[in-house]
Amino acid sequence: MSKVYFTKEISSASLVKIYEALKKDLKGHVGVKISTGELGGHNYLKPELIKDLVKKVNGTIVECNTAYAGKRNTTKDHEETIRAHGFYDISDVDIMDRDGSLELPVRNGEHLKVNLVGKNLANYDSLIMLSHFKGHAMGGFGGALKNMSIGIASSAGKTNIHTAGKVNKPEELWDNLPLQDAFLESMAEACRAVVDYMQPENIVYINVANNLSVDCDCDSNPEAPCMADIGIFASLDPVAIDQACIDAIWNSTDPGKEHFQARVERQNGRHILPYAEKLGLGSCTYELINLDK
Repeated sequence: MSKVYFTKEISSASLVKIYEALKKDLKGHVGVKISTGELGGHNYLKPELIKDLVKKVNGTIVECNTAYAGKRNTTKDHEETIRAHGFYDISDVDIMDRDGSLELPVRNGEHLKVNLVGKNLANYDSLIMLSHFKGHAMGGFGGALKNMSIGIASSAGKTNIHTAGKVNKPEELWDNLPLQDAFLESMAEACRAVVDYMQPENIVYINVANNLSVDCDCDSNPEAPCMADIGIFASLDPVAIDQACIDAIWNSTDPGKEHFQARVERQNGRHILPYAEKLGLGSCTYELINLDK
C-alpha cells in the first residue's frame, strides 16, 4: 500500500519537513516542477513558500510554455511572467521547451503513441513534482498527475494531450477537443511516458492544498477560493497523492466543498485516478501518515 504523508501546516519549513519524511535523496540535477501562474492570477505557490525546498535539493525550477493565448505561451512572455512573480529571485528557472520538444514513447496507450515534453527534460536526473492542488476548468482538478502531464508537456505536447493525440498544432487545439474521458485518459498516458523516462525512483510528489479555487493557476482571473486551506501532502505515488487530496475534499466539513466537488464532477475529473492506476502509475489505496500527530 502506498504511503501519503500529510501536515496541516503550510509553511516553507513544513515543505522541507514533508520532503524529508519521504526519505528519498534525489540525485544529480533536480528539476522542481511548479506552475509559475498566469499573469494576473494570484493562487499559485509563492516563491517565499517554496524557496527553502528548492535550495535544499539544489534544484532548478522547471516549466513549459502554454498552448493557449496569454502571458506564458511564448518563452519571452513566460520569462517576463516568471520575473514578475518573483521566481527568478529564488532560483534559476528553465523553460524546458524553449528549444522545442522531446518525443517520449507512450507504453500501452489507448490514445497517445508519443508524449511531447520540453526538450530540456533530458538535462535532469530527478524531479520534484511540486503541485498546487486546486480545481481546473477542463480537468476538474489539478494535482500531481496534471502537473506531470500537461505541465511537463511542451506547447505542442499540451495540444497533443488535450486532443487525445489527434493534433499537435496549438492553433488547432480548440477545434479538435475529444470526449472528456479521452482527454483525462491522455493525461494519465502522458504521465506514464514521463515516469518511464525518468524512472519512478527519481520522482517525488508534493501537493499543496491551499487557495482552493475551482480555477487553475493558468487562469488570469481565477474565482476566489471556496474552501479553507487543507495542508501539504507528499508521496512517491502520484495516484495515491491525488486520491488523498480528493478524499480530503470529499471528507471535509467545509461548506465550500460542494462548489469544489461540483467542478470536479462536471468534468468527471476523478476518472483519471482509476485509469492511472490501471496504467500502473500507482494505487488509489493508500495509508495516510499524519506528521502532526
